[in-house]
Amino acid sequence: MSVKIVIGVDPGLSGAIAIVDSQYTVLATTVMTVHGHEMDLTSLANWLEAEIESNPYHVPIIACIEKVSAMPHQGVKSMFTFGFNTGAIHGILASFSIPRYMVTPQIWQKAVLSFTNRGDKQASVNFCRRIYPDLNLLATERSKKPHTGMADAICIARYAIMTLL
Repeated sequence: MSVKIVIGVDPGLSGAIAIVDSQYTVLATTVMTVHGHEMDLTSLANWLEAEIESNPYHVPIIACIEKVSAMPHQGVKSMFTFGFNTGAIHGILASFSIPRYMVTPQIWQKAVLSFTNRGDKQASVNFCRRIYPDLNLLATERSKKPHTGMADAICIARYAIMTLL
């Protein structure tokens, strides 16, 4: 079987991106770079470009992006910003000719976190700690808590490998 690469995306200002191969090996992760209340889309595009160019396998890449909707009591401005950023992520991936698929949190969590307490915000972190005990889930060197967006992005990529490859 040829190795394929999946990019898992947890969109949003506190989200992250993970690149995972079809053998479930995490190749790279990054948190969304944010300045103030805006995502740094240039940094994201540059990071993706560097990771794609360093793809040692030269095999097809797909992306799976979490499909989320408005939360109760969320403001119009924050929903517009979130939608804009999500659309920009789609555009960046499209510029690299990467096919994109979307999955709701309920669906990927049911598939990947089936043996955990899925209602717990830390479920994906706990899952990643078990499956990847040596993986650093800290957003920065100064961080003390694992980044849930990073763990979610890894789980979204695992979902795509389980269902799309």
